[in-house]
Formats: sequence, structure tokens, C-alpha cells
Amino acid sequence: MTTAASPSTPRTPGRDPYTGRTAIVTGGASGIGRALGAELVARGATVVLADIDHSAAKIAADEISAGAGGRATAVELDVRDAAAFAELVEQVATDNIRLDYLFNNAGIAVGGDTKDLTLGHWDRVIDVNLRGVVHGIVATYPRMVRQGSGHIVNTASLAGIFPAPSLVPYAATKHAVVGLSTSLRTEAARYGVRVTALCPGFVDTPLLDRVNVDLPPTPGRRFGRDMLRHMPGRLYNVEALARDALDGVARNRALVVAPSSARAVWRAYRLVPTTVLAVATITARRLLDDLHGN
Repeated sequence: MTTAASPSTPRTPGRDPYTGRTAIVTGGASGIGRALGAELVARGATVVLADIDHSAAKIAADEISAGAGGRATAVELDVRDAAAFAELVEQVATDNIRLDYLFNNAGIAVGGDTKDLTLGHWDRVIDVNLRGVVHGIVATYPRMVRQGSGHIVNTASLAGIFPAPSLVPYAATKHAVVGLSTSLRTEAARYGVRVTALCPGFVDTPLLDRVNVDLPPTPGRRFGRDMLRHMPGRLYNVEALARDALDGVARNRALVVAPSSARAVWRAYRLVPTTVLAVATITARRLLDDLHGN
């Protein structure tokens, strides 16, 4: 299935469901957000890349728009600012008559030994990864209800449906995003609005090099890319993720879990949770030993 069509824009058979649509992508300057923006534009959408780093978002928008089917623009947005988020949604919807997609993608990574994390670590990840998503929904969902269509896509993580040792605050927010998305989806269907949670495995993005950035330092080694050897699966290409994500959204999937290795561990967790938790416990010990140089 595809997303609901605008009454004023009849859909041509075989036409890409994103052609002629309008989307906001938060965290659009790099990583998953940039890749989603590029894929949307390649499929003919008008995309607003919203990011706290406006200069990087502007560079991304210019590169994405060059020779593409749609177009991208950039705006500065801190998703922790609910009023700014609401203003952006109002402006984009007004300029384009409607807003078809919101990709609530902005997020940060917080990890390490949970006993060493401060309230500051918890507050920051909750403010960005969870409150930022809530701000987007509050700004967007009522408008989509009024227009009778729209699709909200919230970037969660494999860590939102699977144990994630040494990423406890991050996993907590991503579990919350999955619960928020699936619960809202059941309500939103009544109004013609769709909701999807994107749950990628470990993706090769700059986020892996920015764990705990601008937060209090913790004892031991810095948690980041070099710790991933303890995690299941291999790093996922961000462009491949964007294609898989948009295909899943076009099919109105409740959860888009990718790549296949992520789906495999998710299925294993649902089938034999006790076994998977035992393996995760062993993984946690190895991670903590590595962090503390043991």
C-alpha cells in the first residue's frame, strides 16, 4: 500500500508515491537524515532538511538538489525547541499547501557503563531522542488529521526492539519511540494518517563517532565505533537503509527493520527471549571489560 494521495493531486498508475510530495526530515545534515533526503529528492519529492547545524544542512541540500528530480532546502532547527518546530511545520505546510511526510529522525548517541552516566547524559538523550519526536508529532499530527492524510516516520533503532547493553539511555528512548509510534498508529488510522517506526541495525554514519559528544566524560575508554565488534551483524550502508526505509514506508509498514541481519536478531529475540538475553549478558560483560580496559 502507498500513502494517501492528495485530493488535488491524482496519482498516476506506476508513479512513485513520493513524487510531488512534501517532506520534512530532521537531522537532515548528515547520516540517515541526509540519505533519506537524498532518496526522497531522487524520487521527486520536495524536502526540507532541518538540522541544528544549518551550514551543514545547506551544503547537503545543495548537493542533493543538483540534477535530481525533486528539490531540497535547508533550515536550522533544534528539535528540543517545540515552538520552533511548530513554526517550521506551519511555514512548510503553508508554502506547499500541505505536508505529506514528517521524518522525525534527529537523534544523539549516549553510551557507556550506566553506573558512570550522570543525569546530564540521561536528560540530553531524552530531550533530543524522545522529546524531539514528541515535538514533531504535536506540531504535525493535528494538521495531518485535518487534511485527512499524511505519514509520520519516527527513527527508532534495533536498540528499540532488542537489548542494547552499554547503550541503556539510548535504548530507553528508542523503545519509547517504538511504543509511541505503534500506539499512535492505531489511533491515526481512523483519520487517514499513517505512522511508521524505522528500526535500523548499526548504520555507518557520523553518529558512531559522536557518542557522548559535549557531555561529561566517563571513566574508561570512549564508547564508539571501535566497540561494535561485540555487536551482532555488520555496519549497514546508509544509502541502502534509505532505500529500504522508503520502500517500507510506501508499503505502510508499522515497523521497518533493516537490514536482514537486524531482522534476524529481532526474530530470535521474539522466539527465544531467554536465550537472547543470556547472549546479551555475555556481550555486556565483554563491552564493559573493553570500556574499562580489562
